[in-house]
Amino acid sequence: MSAAASLPIAGAADRAPDRLPVIRGREQTRPFSAKVDVVVVGSGAGGAVVARELARDGRSVLVLEEGGHYSPSEYGAMTPSNTFRRMARESGMSIAMGVGDTPLISLLAGKCVGGSSVLTGAVCFRIPDEVLHVWSDELSLSRMTPEGVDPYFTEVEKICHVETVPTHMRSRATELFVEGAARLDIPMKSMRRNTHGCKGAARCNFGCPNGAKMSVDVSFLPDAVRHGATIVSDALVERVEVTGGRARGVRGRFLDGVTGEPGVRFEVRAKVVIVACGSMHTPILLRRSGLDSPHIGRHLTLHPAVRIGALFDERVDGWDGALQSVYTDHFLGEGIWLNGVYSAVNVLAAAFPGVGHEHRRLVKNIPNLAFFGGMVHDDGGGQVRRWFSREPLVLYRMIRRDKERLFKTIQILSKIAFAAGAREVLVPIFGMSTVKNQKELDFLSDYALHASRVECMAFHPLGSAKMSTRPEAGVVKPSGETWAVENLFVIDGSILPTSIGVNSQLPIMGISMMLARALADDFDRHARKARA
Repeated sequence: MSAAASLPIAGAADRAPDRLPVIRGREQTRPFSAKVDVVVVGSGAGGAVVARELARDGRSVLVLEEGGHYSPSEYGAMTPSNTFRRMARESGMSIAMGVGDTPLISLLAGKCVGGSSVLTGAVCFRIPDEVLHVWSDELSLSRMTPEGVDPYFTEVEKICHVETVPTHMRSRATELFVEGAARLDIPMKSMRRNTHGCKGAARCNFGCPNGAKMSVDVSFLPDAVRHGATIVSDALVERVEVTGGRARGVRGRFLDGVTGEPGVRFEVRAKVVIVACGSMHTPILLRRSGLDSPHIGRHLTLHPAVRIGALFDERVDGWDGALQSVYTDHFLGEGIWLNGVYSAVNVLAAAFPGVGHEHRRLVKNIPNLAFFGGMVHDDGGGQVRRWFSREPLVLYRMIRRDKERLFKTIQILSKIAFAAGAREVLVPIFGMSTVKNQKELDFLSDYALHASRVECMAFHPLGSAKMSTRPEAGVVKPSGETWAVENLFVIDGSILPTSIGVNSQLPIMGISMMLARALADDFDRHARKARA
């Protein structure tokens, strides 16, 4: 890798003891070039897995990450607001603009070494068999069967230590969620998460303060480095170099450590280029690199989510336990997934209804407030477009079916809260005060309310460069290689062909491992093409 290896890695004196040996682009003062077997653009759930697999296969691998690098001890000590400012896209203020009768949806995505994996709630579920059957039977993606993906999910689960949350890690708020559901004959199950030694700090989305979350920056990337991979942070890739219909490498600029603006240039020559920027940024890079499929940036799914607050007479201390420890798939056949959830109190308080005295009343009652959440298994109604800044313009149009599911989610969560003994419920509808009984929410049943009034968020953007068996039907082949350009692969959440209805971290890692192993087996053929 020559030139890349000569770049200075942060010295031991200024590194946290658990910091990966990452080259900081913000510290580079001169242009550089490198030549490697594989360049991976993005270090999240897709890119980290691919980097590990190909490095273990003996290939020289260079990972380029636009975000900065922070060790677990560093981000674990940050306040939630500081975590967002440093490690999230647009400081946690990314949005999908609602089109028509659609909410404005807040999007949380990581911008750091480890990507969104660092900022997830650590929830790990496999792609439901029903979804895989659609992919394999209806979309003819023959390897996407429960039996075909099982070995890869099993291995990923072992590497990042997926375990079931024990009941003693449930906060009192979560226990009430379970009790209320039981009174309505809704079964609850313990969550599965990639943690090891969780102490129940309830701030997984801001980086675990106890180093217990096995995100890819502490599971897959260290192993990639041990096998020779090099990671460069603060490296904005602006274009994939394509000549003669084949990818030859990438070029871009390092981001300045003070202004964050692109500055010093770099270029990397590679036999294989892997784009793993995530569903919101992979389409932008593909477009900038000259690819012109009509499917690039389309078919985006988000799993639109809502949460309700439940005010109890008793103290529930929702922060005292695992952030997400229970769920129910009881309504998954109707496209609805429910789970217990909590967040940092300042984030929660910002969304409380009311002003002045009413808002202060709720803030003072935070110890008595529990929160329950739900998300919708949605249609691919989103688009990602190039915009004036480096961030994309994300548009989303919710179909009527999903709007009905969203309102039904609010109703079910509220019923569970009242069944558990809540005296007031905070519903995610802008301009609406707390409700005292379920009847006050009957108006949601006729779906007359404009969905734009719903406070909505999303954490699982998928599908903007989808996989297909025909070039006219998608962006990448079943192997992950793009239909338009040889030796250019997309291996991240953007290639999943439909919504999956469950948290996306494990699905992305499992599919990425499957594709990476196949690429490793066929690498020599791609290397010969690169020399042509």
